[in-house]
Amino acid sequence: MTQGSFGQVITAMVTPFKPDGSLDLDGACRLAEHLVVNGSDGIVLSGTTGEAPTLSRAEKLSLFSAVIGTISGRAKVIAGTGTYSTAESLDLTLEAAALGVDACLVVTPYYSKPPQNGLVAHFEAIADASPVPLILYDIPGRTGRRIESTTLVRLARHGNIVAVKDAVGDASETARVRSDLNAAGLESFEIYCGDDVMLMPHLAAGAVGVISVCSHIAGLQMKELFASWHDGKVDEALRLYLSLTPLFNTIMTVTSSPIGIKAACSMVGLEVGDPRLPLVGATREEAAVVRSALEKTGLI
Repeated sequence: MTQGSFGQVITAMVTPFKPDGSLDLDGACRLAEHLVVNGSDGIVLSGTTGEAPTLSRAEKLSLFSAVIGTISGRAKVIAGTGTYSTAESLDLTLEAAALGVDACLVVTPYYSKPPQNGLVAHFEAIADASPVPLILYDIPGRTGRRIESTTLVRLARHGNIVAVKDAVGDASETARVRSDLNAAGLESFEIYCGDDVMLMPHLAAGAVGVISVCSHIAGLQMKELFASWHDGKVDEALRLYLSLTPLFNTIMTVTSSPIGIKAACSMVGLEVGDPRLPLVGATREEAAVVRSALEKTGLI
């Protein structure tokens, strides 16, 4: 198994907020430190799980700077800089790069639903200007537009577009994309699983790592899973995966993300606060479901 350039277990970090809803930079630094100590090879900031749409530009940049100052040199720092505006995405990417991030995660433009040639123009404009490599983020369930395989192959030819976070949720399509990339001589282009519950199918389809939500609280177990897979101990990797599926199946489905993972973090002693509106904290019923999943996986 090829090991990814940015690591195997990369955590899509929640953004901690104070009780008044303001950004908790000290909490973010504590959480980043915890993640690195507990199995994370890298951290994505200001992604879906990080509630990027609710963060101002200034908050994003202060978050990037604070976490870089905490974990730089020990884990990769990947900044979520994608928006529905090419110009805004490009500017934020340049500012994040100037702060010292290792890469930028750029989501497919949402709401506007650009055609495939628009996606190419969008991503290439950012990649042309960026001094750091880009990881594309394909999550059609949230953006309304998928990066088609032929489009991804075209984008992968760009020297500064090096990977994709695949949150499509279809391992057969992941395998087809991997096959198309290899056929085009793009074996070095990396696929990262973007959905914890799809981890084992995606590894079998050629993914090199995961950009994970549940690694907030199961990072060491996920790191062990990768070690087993890398050593050819597929049965052990599968055992670990199946032991975590109650958590994987719950966190992302109990309610809108990242409500579930923020509730889970609180239950294991990681103080990250509630989400910002329009998201809300977990209800009593939702929290009970999350707690049950943590108990089933032996995490509390």
